[in-house]
Amino acid sequence: MPSTQPFRISFSPITIAVVLTALTAATLFVVYDTVRTFDDARHELSIVGHVLASEIEGMAPEAASAVVNASSQRFPVVARASLLAPSTAPGNALTSQWIPATPHGVLSLETEQTRAWSGIGQRGAAAFGLVGLIVLLAARRRRNDMPDMVQRHNYRTLAAAIPMGVACWTKSGKLIVCNEQYRSRLDIGLGTSYPDAVKRLTMGGYIKLVNEDDGNKVVELHREDGSCLLIDERPLGDGAIMTLISDVTEARKTDTMLHAIRQEQRLLARRYHEEKLKAEAASRSKTNFLAHLSHDIRTPLNHIIGFAELMRHQTYGPLGDARYADYVQSIKSSGEHLLASFATILDLVELESGQKPLRSEPVSIDDLLDATMQRFQAQASRAGVLFMLGEPCAAVVNGDRLGLSRMVANIVENALRFTPSGGKVALNAFAARDGVVIEITDTGMGMGEERLASLSQPFALGDSTFTREGIGPGLGISISRAIAELSGGNLAIDSSPSLGTTVAISLPLPASETMKAA
Repeated sequence: MPSTQPFRISFSPITIAVVLTALTAATLFVVYDTVRTFDDARHELSIVGHVLASEIEGMAPEAASAVVNASSQRFPVVARASLLAPSTAPGNALTSQWIPATPHGVLSLETEQTRAWSGIGQRGAAAFGLVGLIVLLAARRRRNDMPDMVQRHNYRTLAAAIPMGVACWTKSGKLIVCNEQYRSRLDIGLGTSYPDAVKRLTMGGYIKLVNEDDGNKVVELHREDGSCLLIDERPLGDGAIMTLISDVTEARKTDTMLHAIRQEQRLLARRYHEEKLKAEAASRSKTNFLAHLSHDIRTPLNHIIGFAELMRHQTYGPLGDARYADYVQSIKSSGEHLLASFATILDLVELESGQKPLRSEPVSIDDLLDATMQRFQAQASRAGVLFMLGEPCAAVVNGDRLGLSRMVANIVENALRFTPSGGKVALNAFAARDGVVIEITDTGMGMGEERLASLSQPFALGDSTFTREGIGPGLGISISRAIAELSGGNLAIDSSPSLGTTVAISLPLPASETMKAA
């Protein structure tokens, strides 16, 4: 806060206007007095000239000249008098007058300029002296810097128009005016000083500086009751300042909450990133492990299957007991089943890791479904299941023909496997503007929500045994899902116990086909 000055002369706008008006009036008075003084002198000279002209009208020239020369003693206003020829040029018009004096010529009368100007100067000095007195009265000498009534009224009007707590202070810290919001918040009166107001505001709290530049200062006041006030101080000129107070408690609570939420989001994002890295590392480890395991097991399995084939044909002599032939056949069948299972595992690993790229070629959905129908028609007849094909859709997609065929075949095979005799499996395709949906529906045993949720994981089907007839490692749906996603589509399953299952595979149409459909 600025220091207090013990003595000061101040000029308010009204005071300045009064002084300027007084100066203007004094100047106009001097001008008027000058014109009027010389006009009166010339008028007096005119009267005296007419009197003298009438007196010397019948006199001789010598007598007339004597009368004219003696006129300065008879009339105080006349300083000089003379008779001039009519052709003589006139003198100063301000201090002289010319009166026709027939037959003697022109009577010239002059007054004393010094006396006229002396009177004008005295009266002008008196006028400007009065102006000086007015200036001295207007320039009030005082011990405080409180504005006048007009300025206080302006401050009061400004404070009333601002919808927040407002107080205006003099350079010495005296309260000029404050509005009702400020007064109710601090319970202060007009006698309150700036330090007292700050002391009341900060009682039981602390102040935090927000910004300070070019005389403006913004601080936050955190009070003991938990409220937060934003105090903005701005200069008003002549050392005075304005204090604006607004309650930002709710805004600060919201900011604190948002900050906590952002912190929590950053923490969750960091944890998510860490867990994602861990999951990706675990997935890579699993993929590498399965790839190496499948590769390492397939080699000895091929040897086992080959030796079993040699023994079955008794290439190097009879086995002896007839039961050995059955054992050898079981060994060969089990080895082939294991080899197929590990081949399936290796395919899934390559699809998920992107090591097995799919070709992109035009594939007719109708031809794909017809081929699937012919492939499984005999199996469906043996199982007593009605296998139906829907209406053609005439859709063509870009994809790997063998991969798409395997994708549909895996789903159809599962549907036939889990549909009892007398059930039904339907194969349909529906084309839309931006894609095609292949739908496989069966009336089999169905699945509950818990079992349905587990289908997103490999090895979901079967009972973890590789020797159960007709049951594989449960990778058919996982492989179909991987092929659908690599083809730009998606696979969705809907199932209800005892009602059946519907698998929907959506595939995108080529851009050219999409434009034709549009």
